Amino acid sequence: MKPFLDQNFLLQTPTAERLYHEYAAGLPIIDYHNHLPPEEIATDHQFGNITEVWLNGDHYKWRAMRANGINENFVTGGAPDREKFRKWAETVPKTLRNPLYHWTHLELQRYFGINDLLSGENADAVYAQATAQLRQATHSSNGLLAQMNVEVVCTTDHPTDSLRFHQEHRTRDRALMMLPTFRPDKFLTIGADDYLGFLEKLEEILGHDIRTFDELLAALESRIDFFHRLGCRLSDHGLGQLYANDFSGADAGAMMRDKRAGKAIAPAAAQQFQMRLLHELALMYHQRGWTMQLHLGPIRNNNSRLLRSVGADVGCDSIGDFPQAEGLSAFLNGLDVKDKLPKTILYNLNPRDNELFATMAGNFNDGSMAGKIQWGSAWWFLDQKDGMEKQLDALSNMGLLSRFVGMLTDSRSFLSFPRHEYFRRILCNQFGNDVRDGLLPNDLDLLGETIKDVCYRNAKNYFGFHGRGMGV
Repeated sequence: MKPFLDQNFLLQTPTAERLYHEYAAGLPIIDYHNHLPPEEIATDHQFGNITEVWLNGDHYKWRAMRANGINENFVTGGAPDREKFRKWAETVPKTLRNPLYHWTHLELQRYFGINDLLSGENADAVYAQATAQLRQATHSSNGLLAQMNVEVVCTTDHPTDSLRFHQEHRTRDRALMMLPTFRPDKFLTIGADDYLGFLEKLEEILGHDIRTFDELLAALESRIDFFHRLGCRLSDHGLGQLYANDFSGADAGAMMRDKRAGKAIAPAAAQQFQMRLLHELALMYHQRGWTMQLHLGPIRNNNSRLLRSVGADVGCDSIGDFPQAEGLSAFLNGLDVKDKLPKTILYNLNPRDNELFATMAGNFNDGSMAGKIQWGSAWWFLDQKDGMEKQLDALSNMGLLSRFVGMLTDSRSFLSFPRHEYFRRILCNQFGNDVRDGLLPNDLDLLGETIKDVCYRNAKNYFGFHGRGMGV
């Protein structure tokens, strides 16, 4: 019987142990997609207690607490932080076989040196021990990132963001590289009730009205250039699906006039608008050498009661049942035929689409660089042991795992970075199992170099990040 969470956690063979400890464990982390608050990085925020850093904004934990019968007052409500932590601690033993059980105890070990299994019985002691450490400089926002050897973080930022805190961070002599990511979703969904509010915000920043579609394109391009000057090299889009429609004849300007006049936008027209604008944005990304990320498949804010009482993004999203192949193919092909397809990372949320996305990525690699079109890491609900293993297997079967740009956190929490360790252990274990079964040669140098590539070097080269760690 293997011990729980020892140094060889998830590593089932001697080869896996060597690959992880000798090749993967010491590598820096490039986290090219997350939702960390830039302000807390730029100001080197000091957290008041473990609830603040661990539970605030963590919809994974919120879902588990609700499922465990915890009242909303202790989840997102006004209960004292210590009481919220107690309720989470009471929930943890009920998360057995959920990835939260692994993540929780990895984070307690890696950041706080706490090896006890969290429960209601030791909640107060763990709260006190972790909170005391969080008030030290070693556990500030930058201290926590340094503990995990994080080299680059790419935050997720709205086009109207001032990027003030990115600018502040750039003025400080810090080893950590923090870069913005351009996320224009709110301008793609013209049928949304809040569309005009976001358009007005963009007008306010630019100092003029945006009445036509061409003016919208010019406004977004000016923001892209602003982001670019501050080091942005990635865009991101979180959509249910793409559509295989002919948007060439769509009158996007008329749609904008109708929206301003308070008229409803028909669903088919809204789809055409989304695809027309996304196509134009992709051309801008290509021109600047950016990477375009497409996160496809969620159905969001399903619980309208919680949406009204608590808000969006509070743990009421799920896997959607959207057709993906034709729309994705048409969109990528419409750019590739012009030789204007940017570097692209595709992420699916529905696991039934694994092979679809793996093969779609392979359709549009053009030999201009290794791994130009990526099938991204197992995302959101698939970001767990089974999901990672299936993603790695499908990518191995239908693409080149050796060119994969690896793991990201997609998290709002500064304590989430052991997920990179989790991924690296799973990756090394799969290689080790293949060696044991005679499916790969027992050549540690060959395998180890691939491990280094997937865990760190591929991302470094793909995104063109330059900084410390160049000698790895």
